[in-house]
Amino acid sequence: MTALQIGEQAPDFSLPRDGGDTVTLDDFHGHYLIIYFYPKDDTPGCTAEAVDFTALHAKIKLINGRVIGVSKDTVAKHDKFVAKHDLTIPLLSDAEGDMCESYGVWVEKNMYGRKYMGIERATYLIGPTGKILQIWRKVRAKGHAEAVFQDLKSHAE
Repeated sequence: MTALQIGEQAPDFSLPRDGGDTVTLDDFHGHYLIIYFYPKDDTPGCTAEAVDFTALHAKIKLINGRVIGVSKDTVAKHDKFVAKHDLTIPLLSDAEGDMCESYGVWVEKNMYGRKYMGIERATYLIGPTGKILQIWRKVRAKGHAEAVFQDLKSHAE
């Protein structure tokens, strides 16, 4: 599969979220959508990223933006993560990995010489018509949410 490119239509999805509702790409038509993929609930980097996006959530909504986080964790794990850290952003459960595959973030990783498959920390900014406006790959959690917010502001103006 070839990697997604800026200007392409974002792949559709329909996944359960914390709290039990189902979320689709169409739910965000007419809005800017930040989709951030992260490896695992309640790990240091993933927690920092979720807390940072939550802190910016109100500002993002003011400029017609929405944020969702996606991992392979279950809805039950997401519910605990949201409650523990007072998160306000929807967290989608991609337990089967279909969305991770279609967005190209299910990749081979290497830690201490051991190769394994996992979610690459990556973020996509999708425009109001569903086109990909920006892609961040191999993200470092610290400061990332603010950088994405600044980029969103430049697109939304």
